[in-house]
Amino acid sequence: MSSFDFDAVVLGAGAAGLFCAAQAGQRGLKVLLIDHAAKVAEKIRISGGGRCNFTNRDLDVRAPHKHYVGQNPQFCRSALSRYTPQDFIALMERHGIPYEEKHKGQLFATTSAEDIIRMLLAECAAGSVERWQPCSVKNVVFLPADADTESTGSYQTHTDRGLVTAPKLVLATGGLSIPKIGATDFGYRLAQQFGLPLVERRAGLVPLTFDGAAWQPYAQLAGLALPVEISTGSKKARMAFHEDLLFTHRGLSGPAVLQISSYWQDGTPLFINLLPGVDVAQLLAEAKLHSRKLVVNELAQHMPTRLAEAWVAQQPELQRPINEASDKALAKLAEQITRWEITPTGSEGYKKAEVTLGGIDTKALSQQTMECKAQPGLYAIGEVVDITGWLGGYNFQWAWASAAACAEAMAAAD
Repeated sequence: MSSFDFDAVVLGAGAAGLFCAAQAGQRGLKVLLIDHAAKVAEKIRISGGGRCNFTNRDLDVRAPHKHYVGQNPQFCRSALSRYTPQDFIALMERHGIPYEEKHKGQLFATTSAEDIIRMLLAECAAGSVERWQPCSVKNVVFLPADADTESTGSYQTHTDRGLVTAPKLVLATGGLSIPKIGATDFGYRLAQQFGLPLVERRAGLVPLTFDGAAWQPYAQLAGLALPVEISTGSKKARMAFHEDLLFTHRGLSGPAVLQISSYWQDGTPLFINLLPGVDVAQLLAEAKLHSRKLVVNELAQHMPTRLAEAWVAQQPELQRPINEASDKALAKLAEQITRWEITPTGSEGYKKAEVTLGGIDTKALSQQTMECKAQPGLYAIGEVVDITGWLGGYNFQWAWASAAACAEAMAAAD
């Protein structure tokens, strides 16, 4: 079997892996990038409707817990403060890639996500990064440092292209989300092999589903979207978002639900205000005094007609002119519209999830270098780590920042 020596091996050619390999190569390291898939960066390719929401201007690096989830979201502060959204924007501008801001600081490539992939590959080429794809890794063995022979510790990576030896190994293997584009648990298995603790994984930024019978009145609304306030939890644990909600045949989706799914706990309810910013109780009370329209028609002036019809159809006491409806029934309707309480039975799972919550416990890593504290030369970056960003470019920024921190540390230690 052929044998190869490198300064660093990066496992995973997604956003974090590509950027780490490029940065390390440009800092003078001899780098090998390995991925089992034939194509690089499939998540970049499909994200943002094919235009890649590559970062977010609104990221507050001084308070990452505002935009990141994990057992210790403060962990990402060091990396994010040293490689900021503006740094990646500057890289895009150097490569002449046009971009635009769409919503709440979200930046997208103006033309195609392919531009960003080509940029990352060009950066790898500038660092003379060698890339093996598709290439499967059979196993990884760590050879400890030997004082007698003055050898440093090294990682032997057995692949279907040969044996690779390097003193540094980077896990940039991603999470479990979207298995059809190549996601696997390989990184978690390697982490366990080297004794790294894992935080329980589950699907994040994912549509939520509901019991068939309970959802029946709303299944007909599939495709309907509207702006809402959505929340879950209570008191200090409460989390809320103002975003668009989308009805589906099986449940709820859209940015509002994807965001809240990262905070939702199994068995707990969601609270949805379908008319945020509107005093619905007062609106209905005034309409009762001055209108003879059906309740559904009054409601349809302020929300999509299909939604108003679905709501009133469930309540016989509201199927009449509003001036004939009881005050109690109208008050109940206002409460239901502004605080719709509904409990998901689950989610669409990893096949529809944009990210994986949980992963390698940050307690095992250095926040400055991304190196494993108890396993010299082993690094973990990007989605495989227990850091998950909000929808809107935050996860890509974590990929770029954690990759940059890792590359800088590897070069400094070389």
